Amino acid sequence: MDDLIADFVAECREMLEALGGEIVAWEAEPDDRARLDSIFRFVHTVKGNCGFFDFPRLEALSHAAEDALADVRSGRRVPDGQLVSAVLAIIDRIGEMVAAIEAGEEMPAGDDSALIEALAPGAEGAATPLVAAIAEASGKASAAPRTIRLSVELLDRVMSTVSDMVLARNELARRLREAPTEVPVDGAFERLSAIIAEMRDAITRTRMQRIENLFVALPRMVRDLSAELGKQVLVDVDGGDVELDREMIEMIRDPLTHIVRNAVDHGIETPAERLKAGKREIGILCVSARQSGNQILIDIHDDGRGIDGNRLVEKASAAGVIDKTAAAQLSPRDKLALIFEAGLSTAKEVTAISGRGVGMDVVRSNIERIGGIDEVDSRPGEGTSMTLRVPLTLTIIPALTVSIGSHHFAIPRSAIEEIVRANGESVTLESIAGAGVATIRGRRVPQVALADILGLDSDVAAMDRTLIVLRPAGGDLYALAVDRIHDHEELVVKPAAPAVMATGIYAGTTLADDGSPILLFDAAGLAQVGGVRLEAQERSARIAEAPAVDSGPTSVPVLLFRGLDGGRRAIRLAVVDRIEEVLVGTVQLAAGMLRVQLGEAIVPLAGATLDQLAGDKVRLFRLNDGTRELGYAFREVVDFAAIGSDVLHAEHPGEISGVTLVDGEPAEIVDAHWLFANHVGASARLASPLVCRLPSSDSWMQNMLRPMVEAAGYVVVGDEHEGDADLVIAAAGQAVPADVAKRTIWLRSEPDAVGKKDSSIYRYDRAGLLMALKSAVAGSGK
Repeated sequence: MDDLIADFVAECREMLEALGGEIVAWEAEPDDRARLDSIFRFVHTVKGNCGFFDFPRLEALSHAAEDALADVRSGRRVPDGQLVSAVLAIIDRIGEMVAAIEAGEEMPAGDDSALIEALAPGAEGAATPLVAAIAEASGKASAAPRTIRLSVELLDRVMSTVSDMVLARNELARRLREAPTEVPVDGAFERLSAIIAEMRDAITRTRMQRIENLFVALPRMVRDLSAELGKQVLVDVDGGDVELDREMIEMIRDPLTHIVRNAVDHGIETPAERLKAGKREIGILCVSARQSGNQILIDIHDDGRGIDGNRLVEKASAAGVIDKTAAAQLSPRDKLALIFEAGLSTAKEVTAISGRGVGMDVVRSNIERIGGIDEVDSRPGEGTSMTLRVPLTLTIIPALTVSIGSHHFAIPRSAIEEIVRANGESVTLESIAGAGVATIRGRRVPQVALADILGLDSDVAAMDRTLIVLRPAGGDLYALAVDRIHDHEELVVKPAAPAVMATGIYAGTTLADDGSPILLFDAAGLAQVGGVRLEAQERSARIAEAPAVDSGPTSVPVLLFRGLDGGRRAIRLAVVDRIEEVLVGTVQLAAGMLRVQLGEAIVPLAGATLDQLAGDKVRLFRLNDGTRELGYAFREVVDFAAIGSDVLHAEHPGEISGVTLVDGEPAEIVDAHWLFANHVGASARLASPLVCRLPSSDSWMQNMLRPMVEAAGYVVVGDEHEGDADLVIAAAGQAVPADVAKRTIWLRSEPDAVGKKDSSIYRYDRAGLLMALKSAVAGSGK
């Protein structure tokens, strides 16, 4: 019987999670028979099961709701706000009772007669209905796939076993490389390796859940808040089919809920205020999710009153968070970032929901704890947008392995900005008041030695160590000195012992190929234990380095290198994922181009010909635009540098988009966009530059598209630019105010489907983009 009750509770919980949004959507579309049927099916199922398990109160509630819904299905009653509120109240009570059954507790005290009486037509005391809906794109409820329930502990144990199998495979691969083997053995091992990789991917997917499980409660929550606050809010939820690690979903549930509550309470105005401001009386709250590379981006946008950055600065100055001199030099984006400081709020009054200035700092800390970043953008009177960038999974993390003496550790690759030698020409080390400071290409950052933090003996002199420049999520840069660096690896991370995690500097543990344990560092925890004050140092360093007057486009960091042909070239640092050294035998000519095998993936290889691949190994950059990878072969890295706008662009750009002077010598600029697009187009220089706005938070547009737009003669600005723009380039579906630009080019992430045409442009269609740029120029009259 206990097993049957557990199944009943699990089934009720699954259906309850989906019903909150279904009822709110049904209120907006009473004729939607599919949603009505799903709600009716739930109460009918509960009623039948309760009779079997002898839960009379549950049976009475579900039976009453079933009768009322049956009248609606038969056409004897028209659904209205009163009925929806009554059904919601009954479902809430059912949820409380199911939770009590699951916990083995007594049913909640109280009489259910008032809830049942509220179902009657014209019942008094029913909540006044408000307009609430979801986007039409959500469509009808689709049939659920066939599923089977498994305990989370079992899945974790299977995942752990598969992880150990991967480690054993890696160790076997290392031993086969070190010893001579026969061709049949190599072939059998390759098949085994492919099977293990597929098994690992399949097991990993069992941990993934559709993010709609996170979004499904939002329409109901917004509806209740709107009713309490006397507001009208329309909710638009998109991207529910995006999948995310189940642990990640639980960890971002509270931060997302807090942001949405703030948006409804303090962001969206009352209907009277909105009409006075020239807006529709119904506020719009958009929540969407999309995948970008190995990150999930969750956007929350409202069209409310926005955040006044100047008021935030005033409150921060009054609270002593920042002095007036520094406050005067903050950029608009830095002003808005003050919303994440504890105790700061622009709310005019404190409510039971929000406004105390607490919560946003907790939101930031919770997102950073899982390796994510939160960004905010707002314009007073127009609305606020918040973006949560979180990793796809916490189970498999790309990391860099390092060592102090004989002890090996790992650092998450997402926290690594760059790696430099302590004795390099562009690096100087000094000590100020007992604290280490590293100056890297003119920028001073705190410097701490890993050996000192851990109390380990090091056999490498301070000047011979390697500096890893780290940026914890949401924090500033600091340099970590290590004895040696080894390799980039995809690590399967597991929780460490509680005593180890309590130190605050570790994020988990994993195993190396040889089975030895490796601890994974928490970059923010290392900084805290090492005495680095990230936030205050970040703000002061940024203000000290900012020019007093905006003198034009900012410089772009690049990686200076020599190609296999000896040419001196530069490539944008942001598109370089990492540097690898591979065997020449892994490179082959296939499907008309060179390709290289990198682990379990085969990617195109640029920057080389077969004749240039001499020796046993070749070094290459792994380039990443957020969705695809590309290899670029080179001979040696020369240095890090920065280039400005003084680039002489090629007349017919291809792989090389132009040339500029770096340290007094010419260097060719590699066009990463051309490499990924794989076709050549011509760039046009404008006689008089125009202004083009690109989203500052979209790394693909900033790193891949921006060079081509600048090569066409545009001055590129970000979202913080307050003036008008001649052109806006935005992702398809992104909201752009009509008065921002004279023209907008919409980019979509996928090519046209067969027979489908629209005005947007596929983002890798270089020719189409250039034609659109030229058309914008012609339309401007410049």
